[in-house]
Order: sequence, then C-alpha cells, then structure tokens
Amino acid sequence: MSDLRDMTSSLGYRNPRTLVSTGNIVFETQPSPIGDIELRLEQAFKARFGKPVDILVRTGEDWRKIAATNPFPDGDGSQVILRVMRKPLDHAVLDRLRPHAQPNQRLAVIGGDLWIDFAGKPSEWKLLSALTTKRMGVGTLRNWNTVRGLAEMVG
Repeated sequence: MSDLRDMTSSLGYRNPRTLVSTGNIVFETQPSPIGDIELRLEQAFKARFGKPVDILVRTGEDWRKIAATNPFPDGDGSQVILRVMRKPLDHAVLDRLRPHAQPNQRLAVIGGDLWIDFAGKPSEWKLLSALTTKRMGVGTLRNWNTVRGLAEMVG
C-alpha cells in the first residue's frame, strides 16, 4: 500500500492514505473531471506495476452519500457487498441477476451502483460469477466494512 501512496503522491495528489490492504486510497486534489483522474491513475498504475487495472474514483461527498444509502444495514458487514460502477446500472439488471441469486439474497440498485446481501460468504454463491466486468461493465466490489471505513476516512 505504500507503493500505491507513493504513486498517488507522484501524480501531485495530496495527503494519500490507504485503508488497510483493501486497494483503496483517499487523497486530496483540485476539482477535476473524475474520468481524467481515473485515467491518470490507471496509466500510472500500469507504468509502475506493469499491469492494467480499472480504477474508480468518487469524491468524498459522493462516497458519503453511497455509504448512507446501504439498503441492507441489518446485514453482516462482510457479506453485504457494494459493486461501484463506472457507468450507472439501471434497475433492469436486477431481473438479469435474480436467476443467479438464492432466495435469501437481497439485491438493490441505488444511484447506479449494485448492493447485494449475500447472506453468507460471497465466494460460496453462484451469484458472484454473474458480477464480472464482461457481464456488468467496469466496476469494483467492496464489502460494507470497507465502505464504512472509507466513509470515515473522507469525514
């Protein structure tokens, strides 16, 4: 994670800090288009670490709003998962995902991002295989514990 912080600093982003080993980083910058920041970070990551990675960026305000919209606050923090999307999903995605879900699993699209209460270890359910970039578009999965941790970091 220190390499990720160093990379971010080298791009001129201020006060980079990471959340444990989650691959998440919080930093300060002047207002810029999100797509420009994502592209700069992706290019720097590939140059520094030798592999391409999709990077998604949200403002602190946007992240706080995301965290405040968890539709499954009663779920286990490691089993409630958020799939943050580069391009917003519409509610029709729920119809495509339900055949892959178990009856006790809950799904919701809020603000274009997908929330899932796996009601068990996500790795044990077939729903996980339906959440690929090829099927859903560019996005990243974070559990509720990480979502909350990042919301605390951004204040």
